[in-house]
Amino acid sequence: MIAKTIRTCFPIAAAAVSDKAEDINKLNVFPVPDGDTGTNMSLTLASVVKELSSLPADADMEAIAGAITHGSLMGARGNSGVITSQILRGVAEGLVDATDPAASADVAAALRNAVKVAFKAVRKPVEGTILTVLRDISTKADSCAKARESVEDTLDAIVVEAYQSVARTPDLLPVLKENGVVDSGAFGFAIFLENFVAAALGRTAAKTEDFAATFDASADSAREGALDRVKIEANDDWEGSEYRYCNEFLFKADAPFDEEECLQFLASMGDCELLVGAYPDYKIHVHSNTPNLVLEHMLQLGQIYEVFIHNMDMESRERTAKIHEDQDAAPAEPAKPLGFVAVAAGSGEAEILESLGVDVVVSGGQTMNPSTADLLDAVSKVNAEAVIILPDNGNIRMAAEAAATACTDKQVAVVPTKTVPQAFSALFAVLPDSSLDDAVEAMTEALEDVRDGEVTSAVRDSQASDGSPIHAGDVMGIIGGSIDVVGSDVKQVTLECINRMQEDEEGDSLTILAGADLSDEDFEDIIAAIEEAQPDLEIDSHRGEQPLYPVIFSIE
Repeated sequence: MIAKTIRTCFPIAAAAVSDKAEDINKLNVFPVPDGDTGTNMSLTLASVVKELSSLPADADMEAIAGAITHGSLMGARGNSGVITSQILRGVAEGLVDATDPAASADVAAALRNAVKVAFKAVRKPVEGTILTVLRDISTKADSCAKARESVEDTLDAIVVEAYQSVARTPDLLPVLKENGVVDSGAFGFAIFLENFVAAALGRTAAKTEDFAATFDASADSAREGALDRVKIEANDDWEGSEYRYCNEFLFKADAPFDEEECLQFLASMGDCELLVGAYPDYKIHVHSNTPNLVLEHMLQLGQIYEVFIHNMDMESRERTAKIHEDQDAAPAEPAKPLGFVAVAAGSGEAEILESLGVDVVVSGGQTMNPSTADLLDAVSKVNAEAVIILPDNGNIRMAAEAAATACTDKQVAVVPTKTVPQAFSALFAVLPDSSLDDAVEAMTEALEDVRDGEVTSAVRDSQASDGSPIHAGDVMGIIGGSIDVVGSDVKQVTLECINRMQEDEEGDSLTILAGADLSDEDFEDIIAAIEEAQPDLEIDSHRGEQPLYPVIFSIE
């Protein structure tokens, strides 16, 4: 039960930290801009998820603890990632001998072990960081265990305590209060814990959305201030650490060595020194101005690999610049009533769609169909209350409809366009300030007057709609989805398609797009031939730049 719970809930919690990584990154001011805390924690957790996924389905808690320990050690990034790896190791090892299902006493024991392991890894623990939050929730778990509370109530209690402890971090660490933020690593840890517990108890996490990661220094307490959102202030005067480089790497010892002596050497090179793991595999982290000397020393004791050296001064400036950029950004415009997403295969097609009012153009077409996720992502980027998707290809319609069904934060509908020229006609039919229903109705009706055609080359032997043979390399004319014309020349096939369509039903206007492989000269030649054969047809020609289809057209 415990093993299954961890395997199920860990990826969910890791994903939550990944989603909040940028928010966590912006808080990163202590002890130095040591990489991006949110990104580092997310990468560390992702390494564990990968390790867990490789285990057999019936893996026991001991195997899972080993995967968590190894995965977090190998994947740890930055000071925050290394400390997180030790917390995870301590909790996982503490659960190996737990009762199944776990009781509140097991939770308390696992957290006590995490405190022991994590604090041992850090030579100079600092109050107001992730370690403080770990210790606080361990104390809360002990209290719950002594009161014989249920494991569910205990888990709820430590999540609340985690956020309360995060809110207190500015009172414990002046640099946080100076910058108007809580500790970034502590906040990331609370997010992970909350989402893990929520998943374990079958609930949707909510506290993260309500908790403010910044606070008002004028408030009576850090907790009160943390509940009042304020902007993160850029501190241009803060100088950070005297050491410029964050050095971290994996180390495989050739033989047992004096770990304490090694730590003393790392301390002489800089600060924030960490050496975690067990013979022969270790993770090493230190801030130093001479990363070359650190590496040279460790090479005398064994092998180093996966070396990361970050310039923290540069990262600090980039963070400050990003905060200024966010603060200077213009306020978001109010959502408009109706927006559009369309699919296009060529740059010319995309430009025309955008000129007709499409907000987001998704790259795709006959041979590169976008997924439902791609279309959902495009819909999310449209600042509108309702969105219409134009798939512009029959193979994309189902993905578009799935995206419309899956979207929950705005109304989404699909107008089933099969070609980009159909989308042009549909967009012309929309009246300003139309409602979603009215727009869909008008656009769908407009499609009834559009007949489309495409010219491409056969990739294999087949047969046309009348049963005549098609050989690989033949030029095919496709009218309304039916292969009705076969020839050897793009111009000849295009002209024959248009003549047939005009014979069946005479239209007034032709929209025609040149593909990426059709030269301007050849395109002009085709247009001239059409004008001669169909003098009463109004022609609107453009470069569509679509691949594989030298000509796409529609007649209305």
